Amino acid sequence: MIEKETKYTEDSIRSLDWREHIRMRPGMYIGKLGDGSSPDDGIYVLLKETIDNSIDEFIMGYGKQIDIKITDQIVEVRDYGRGIPLGKVFDCVAKINTGGKYDTEAFQKSVGLNGVGTKAVNALSQYFKVQSVRDGKKKVIEFKLGNLLKDHKLEKSDEVKGTTIWFTPDESVFRNFRFMPEFVENQIWNYSYLNAGLTIKFNGKKFFSSDGLKDLVIRKNDPETFRYPVIHFREKDIEFALTHGNQYGEEYYSFVNGQYTTQGGTHLAAFREAVVKTLREFYNKDFDAVDIRASIIGAISVRIQEPVFESQTKTRLGSTLMAPDGQSVRNYVMEYIKKELDDYLHQNHDVAAALLKRIQQSERERKDMAGIKKLANQRAKTANLHNKKLRDCRVHFTDTKDERRYDSTLFITEGDSASGSITKSRNVEIQAVFSLRGKPLNTFGMNKKIVYQNEEFNLLQHALDIEDGLDTLRYNNVVIATDADVDGMHIRLLLMTFFLQFFPDLVKNGHVYILETPLFRVRNKKETIYCYSEEEKQKAIEQLGEKTEITRFKGLGEISPEEFGNFIGENIRLEPLLLDSATSVNKLLEYYMGKNTPERQDFIIDNLRIEKDMLVETLVEEVI
Repeated sequence: MIEKETKYTEDSIRSLDWREHIRMRPGMYIGKLGDGSSPDDGIYVLLKETIDNSIDEFIMGYGKQIDIKITDQIVEVRDYGRGIPLGKVFDCVAKINTGGKYDTEAFQKSVGLNGVGTKAVNALSQYFKVQSVRDGKKKVIEFKLGNLLKDHKLEKSDEVKGTTIWFTPDESVFRNFRFMPEFVENQIWNYSYLNAGLTIKFNGKKFFSSDGLKDLVIRKNDPETFRYPVIHFREKDIEFALTHGNQYGEEYYSFVNGQYTTQGGTHLAAFREAVVKTLREFYNKDFDAVDIRASIIGAISVRIQEPVFESQTKTRLGSTLMAPDGQSVRNYVMEYIKKELDDYLHQNHDVAAALLKRIQQSERERKDMAGIKKLANQRAKTANLHNKKLRDCRVHFTDTKDERRYDSTLFITEGDSASGSITKSRNVEIQAVFSLRGKPLNTFGMNKKIVYQNEEFNLLQHALDIEDGLDTLRYNNVVIATDADVDGMHIRLLLMTFFLQFFPDLVKNGHVYILETPLFRVRNKKETIYCYSEEEKQKAIEQLGEKTEITRFKGLGEISPEEFGNFIGENIRLEPLLLDSATSVNKLLEYYMGKNTPERQDFIIDNLRIEKDMLVETLVEEVI
């Protein structure tokens, strides 16, 4: 068979304007799209790009407050800076590669995308409005999908100078989107930590930090677990905070020019290297780097001119040079940390002693675990993980050059029927399935040996590839998919306990979700409606009329693969497992998984969402 020749002529060459290109390839500009259930979804990038411009004004010394409002999917960001030059308002939000950030004298160490950020917000919003007030005058322009809607005439104004932007993300791009207040507040807190002295108000709530990264480390962790007070130093272009806790693994927060680099980069690598080098020299002992960094909690922020990131969304710094003078980022960070940390330890002997004790404890624990880990790895190979437990996908979170990496998902389910339904209906490119065998072990109060001694948890750890941290995490979304009954709720609780106990960063970084599946199917001859609650069921019955067939799904295995595809595809409903930054993981687990208390039993009973014919006592007995 001879294939038809594809014509390649002048007509094959297209030139897209900026709006068309952004809307056709949004992932190139904002990364993952999503519906707002994940902190790295595109609507939060739109918000970030808008706030970044206001932050730049504060950094340059103009405006000490930013007001943010989000109501009914409408975002409003107002700063009190200089205001966009009135004759260039249109250009700054609607002409690609236009902006003040090309002028290094005006914006020495900018955080926003050079000439792209606000345009991307404009192009991907069903409504976009910008207002600039300066010199007693006001300019307002409105857009729809990046196209000019109305260019208001210049008018006099007695309003305080500054820039205000309103936008509503385009629902055709961000389907069924919603702004999660917890994710927005986390973004705003990061801005506050990195810009000490700046006041940000979000829906009336005030955010302010005076001690920068020190505040960040304290707020995002439980200070009661710190082995010594937070070590904190900062100057104009660099700041770091450091302590050790009792948690497993390493925990870092890294920033460049105000951008939260979730995947680190040259600055974070230098920070980790500097800590190891300094402590080896200070204690005059060649400790293993793993022992020095075990249970570390650190934060690093640098400001450099013209940073080079490895992606448009700037999650990893690729720059090697600190500034035009040619100094490397690595040398700058290492020299600063070595000097300040070494001086501090020489002056604070109690801290030096506590830090040494923590390192020695990690060394003993690692040696004790060596034999167990070796045996567990051998068992994992023998168990033939990828055939017995894991139905893998083709695209993984580690595939940094594939835009689909953000959609890579691992469903954790229990039982052959449930895993079979998901396996048959999944997208094999981006969705994998891990099958549990029975209920997991309750790991509360146990040490990490159990992760290797328990076959289910050992294989799950290997499937995720998180033994040595999240750098090698294979799936961006880890979804607990269990039945909406007593046993399913119990399994959820046990899995959440496992992750919080041994891999809290997986939860803190927004990777863990609960799959919401329908409880009812209501249908007639013309239409089918899937309902996730009793209330939705009643509304469906009213909508479809009296002659309806109602099916109650008691387990995932009862949903056919054909139907299941509706619930894990474009219409997937994921409930993120959110951990408040001020919540102590230890106290949280103690409350829910520790010794029985009347308060906990009352909490569980009061928060049940089950059918009337399910006995409360059954769940209380199972969970407690």
